Amino acid sequence: MTAARPWPLGIEGIAYGGDYNPEQWPREVRLEDIALMREAGVTLLSVGIFSWAALEPREGEYEFEWLDEVLDLLAEAGIRVALATATASPPPWLTHQHPELLPVTAEGTVLSPGGRQAYAVSSPVFRDYAVRMTRVMAERYAEHPALALWHVDNELGCHVPHDFSDHAAAAFRRWLERRYGTIEALNEAWGTAFWSQRYSDFAQILPPRAAPTYPNPTQQLDFARYSSDELLAHYRALREVLAEVTPHVPATTNFMLSSATKWMDYFSWAEDVDVVANDHYLIAADPRGQIELAFAADLSRGVAGGDPWILMEHSTSAVNWQSRNRAKGPGEMLRNSLSHLARGADGIMFFQWRQSRAGAEKFHSAMVPHAGTESEVWRGTVALGRALEALAPVRGSRVLNRVALVMDYPSWWASELDSHPTQALRYSEEMLRWYTALWDLGVGVDVVGVGADLTGYELVIAPTLYSVSEAQAAGAAEAARAGAQVVITFFSGIVDEHDQVHLGGYPGAFRDLLGVRSEEFHPLLEGEVHHLDDGTAADLWSERTHLEGAEAVRRWADGPLHGLPAVTRNPVGEGAAWYVAARPSAEGLGALVAEIVAAAGVEPAVAGLHRDVEAVRRFAEDGTTYLFVLNHSERDQVVQVSGEELLRGTVADGALTVHAGAVAVIRER
Repeated sequence: MTAARPWPLGIEGIAYGGDYNPEQWPREVRLEDIALMREAGVTLLSVGIFSWAALEPREGEYEFEWLDEVLDLLAEAGIRVALATATASPPPWLTHQHPELLPVTAEGTVLSPGGRQAYAVSSPVFRDYAVRMTRVMAERYAEHPALALWHVDNELGCHVPHDFSDHAAAAFRRWLERRYGTIEALNEAWGTAFWSQRYSDFAQILPPRAAPTYPNPTQQLDFARYSSDELLAHYRALREVLAEVTPHVPATTNFMLSSATKWMDYFSWAEDVDVVANDHYLIAADPRGQIELAFAADLSRGVAGGDPWILMEHSTSAVNWQSRNRAKGPGEMLRNSLSHLARGADGIMFFQWRQSRAGAEKFHSAMVPHAGTESEVWRGTVALGRALEALAPVRGSRVLNRVALVMDYPSWWASELDSHPTQALRYSEEMLRWYTALWDLGVGVDVVGVGADLTGYELVIAPTLYSVSEAQAAGAAEAARAGAQVVITFFSGIVDEHDQVHLGGYPGAFRDLLGVRSEEFHPLLEGEVHHLDDGTAADLWSERTHLEGAEAVRRWADGPLHGLPAVTRNPVGEGAAWYVAARPSAEGLGALVAEIVAAAGVEPAVAGLHRDVEAVRRFAEDGTTYLFVLNHSERDQVVQVSGEELLRGTVADGALTVHAGAVAVIRER
């Protein structure tokens, strides 16, 4: 179980730190920072992310002395650096000289500088300047003792995931020529016989800009693919410079893996980063936000292929960009951090080290808050550092689960396009509903891409896998034949990779596997609810389904489809394939998932826990197991376990009390 990916140079134990922006502070504060970092146990910092204007205040004129000193001080203190390429936001002189590099919306609005990331990723001018700046950084700091990792750009695609500029139009056409080869192949894939859209030359094609009516859906889908690939091409251009100058130093860029960020196909990026890094922020308005946090962590591990990864950013307390926010409660920062650690993160970092005095993020919490060291946030920063030191033995261990939740970004993009049976369907909402049902049972989950090998899992769930090729459908069938319980939900298998319908009845590519055929969708209107024969309710979706080998597990108890199947099960090889042609209520889904989990023979990590207590195991190569128990509830929980509790240095002999809001990590016997 040794990690296949490189790791930041010189980092022992669990990496701890955050974004450090010394250019915002005078020298005396920077010196104070070094002392505080040592007190907190900081070992890794991201430096220079937004420092281009400070490092190159005028074209070709560099001022590196301040950064030289900062890196020297950090190296002397034993703190390593994820050094940024400094390209995340072009300096004002660059956008002033070259306004043509600014991004453009679908409506034709040019987005002005003054915020961050004001560039079109497809702009050749910007690409040239960014590559040059990356080379300057790499050559200056190639052998610096603080350098542990390259941080390429920052949160690529975060603010401008889709650029519709003329640069993007030209790049999109080049991408389409590589994908299709001929204009005839593109016309066939896009179905351009509809609405007189047939093209006679690639030069006629534009991005799906604002149009009188719905743009071609395959054009929209391909533009989403292109946009993800163009951002990746930008990353690769900078990464190639770093690999040339510093082949010994690994590189990453911070992803934004969550249920809210759909703009990039992160699974397709995985092989291009040496270390998978993610930024994640708790949604304050979500009363059970720890579940979405856990989903994002499991997704990060899935993109990393099971290897250790870094939580590059999260928050010590409140953030500034959510419309309604709150400070984190007692112990919440520790629980959030260790939930990521439990799910495979071997680095815990924050935005940012010191809370800013000015700028758009001055009310975003930090490791050193405005109140300074006489604060609960600072005490929490130090306490977390101590906890991570105690958890150093966990590093390198893996998470092993028997349940896979299949996620596919093209299905996300395509399922939420316009002109569909309902506009109320939200892909990530369906993913989280199934994930939550498993969470409530205490069952661990691997979130994997649609091309993953599924044959090692006992239970495979694919919610709303709308866009599926025949080969991808075959992977699910193979898992069922090998003995897995495979669950496919509504609006899955409907179209191929070109967004063209699999004919012959729904659910298209999965029809044979599932042993059913639906002849028509019956989406439900807002507020409309029908019932299943187990007494539970369902909303949003229904369809006229017929059995073709499967058995009905749930039927509609009322409404226009009364008596027809709503949930089915089809024996396949050593396993079975389930079809859920409805959206059950939380209660109904919980009961159904419990039934399927039992059929799969999957057990929770620890039986009998309250639903707001999560238990996750990591497995070391030498056979040692580490059990993380995070109590998000308001009452103490007794866990049956034996071993050494690492955070307190105590021994559990058969039972351990985990207090309300607390965390325990047990090295099990």
